[in-house]
Amino acid sequence: MLSSIIQQVLLITLLILPTVAWFRVACTSPLVQQRIDPIISPGVSPSNHVHTVHGASNFASNSSYDSLRASSCTNCLVSQDLSNYWFPKLYFQDPKNKSFEAVPNGGKPDSSNPQRHIDNLFDESFTGLLVYYQNRGSGDASNGGAGLKAFPPGLKMISGNPAARSRKYQRGQGSQEELRERAVEWECLRYPNNAGYNTTGFPTTDCESGLNARIHMPACWDGVNLDSEDHMSHTAFLSDLDNGDCPSTHPVPMMKILYEVTWDVHSLVSRWDPSRDVWPFVYCTDTTGYSWHGDFQNGWDTNALQNAIDKCNNPNDPTGSGITETCPFLTVAQAATADKCKVNAMVNEVVDGQLSKLPGCNPLQSGPADATIYSDSSCSSLVSAPGSPNTGSRQFHRIMEWKGFSPLTPTLLFLQIVFHTYL
Repeated sequence: MLSSIIQQVLLITLLILPTVAWFRVACTSPLVQQRIDPIISPGVSPSNHVHTVHGASNFASNSSYDSLRASSCTNCLVSQDLSNYWFPKLYFQDPKNKSFEAVPNGGKPDSSNPQRHIDNLFDESFTGLLVYYQNRGSGDASNGGAGLKAFPPGLKMISGNPAARSRKYQRGQGSQEELRERAVEWECLRYPNNAGYNTTGFPTTDCESGLNARIHMPACWDGVNLDSEDHMSHTAFLSDLDNGDCPSTHPVPMMKILYEVTWDVHSLVSRWDPSRDVWPFVYCTDTTGYSWHGDFQNGWDTNALQNAIDKCNNPNDPTGSGITETCPFLTVAQAATADKCKVNAMVNEVVDGQLSKLPGCNPLQSGPADATIYSDSSCSSLVSAPGSPNTGSRQFHRIMEWKGFSPLTPTLLFLQIVFHTYL
C-alpha cells in the first residue's frame, strides 16, 4: 500500500483530471544524490549543486541515450524506461546554529480518504519521485490531432530556472517565459487539522502532511535538435501549460510529463518555530523556492513508449484510467526490487548529515533579482581581504536585493557608492 501522501494526490487527480488518459512512472528512494548534471554541465564533475537523481544506473556527467539504454537497472518501476530524472536536493537550515541537513522525501497519507484501486500500485518502499505521463494538447489523437510522439532518442530537456528568486511575468500572459514560471507549483499539505494551500514559492508554515512540489515539463519539440545551447530553445510548453497547442516553431507534440515530489518537512518541525522563524528550507542557494526545477534525459525504449501512447488510451478499459500495469507494452517492477538499484556517487563529498555549508560554492541568495551561479573555481572571488571595497559592495548589494530594492534605483546607486567608499 502506498505510504506517502502521493497516494491521496493520485486519488484526487483521478477524479478531477479531464478524460484524457495518462499513466505513471513511480520511482523509489533515489538512485544517487550528487553534484552531477549531464545537461547543464556535460562532462563536468562536480557541477554546481546537489541533485536527487532517479532512473537508469548509467547516470553520468557524459551519459548518452546509448549508455542509458545499456544500464543494468533503474530505481523507477517501469522497466522499459531507462531515462534519468533529476531535481535539486532540499536542505533544512537550523535557525539556531545555521547548519544544513537533508530533508527526507515522503509525507503523511490522509487516512480519512477511502482506499481505491491504486493502493496496490506501489508498496511502502515508494518514497521518491512520481512522474505522470499525460496525453495532453491538441496534438493528441483523442483531441482530434494526428497523435503524440514518443521522445526521440537522445532528447534532453529542462523546466524551471535555478537562478530564479521571484516571479517576473503576469500569470496567464502566455509567453514561453511566463509558462516556464507557471510550470513550477507547490502545495503545503496540512490535513487533517488544517487547510492546505497552494504557493508559487516556499510556504510560510509547517506542512504537517508534506510539502508537495510539482513541475511541468515542455511537451513540444522543434523536430530537429535533441538539445540546445540554453537547453530550452529546442522544446516548448503547450499554450495553456497543461493543455493547448504547440507553437508553430515546435510542431512535434510529445507526451507531457509532470514531476511530483513530496518532502517530509514536518519531520523537522521541532527544530524551528513557524510563528517566529523564517521558512528554514533551501534549495542550492535559494531561500525562496522559485528556483525549483527539473531535468530529463530520455532513455526510453521508444517503440514501447509509442505503443503505450497510441494503444493504452482506451476509456473503456483500465488503460484509460492511468493504471500502468494494464498497458501490455509496459512492465511494472516490484518496488522492493527497483529500490535495490543504487550507484555510488562520482563526486567525493558529503551531501548528507549535518553540514556547515551547502556542498559546492552556493552562498544563500534571496533575490528578488536572479541569483549568481558560481562554480567551485570561482568561489575565491567571494572572499576578499577584510575591508575590501568589492566585498563590502557585493554584500550590501545582496542585502538591498533581499530588502526588495531594484539594483537600478537611484537610491541604491547612491548608497552603494557611499558604502563602497567607506568599506
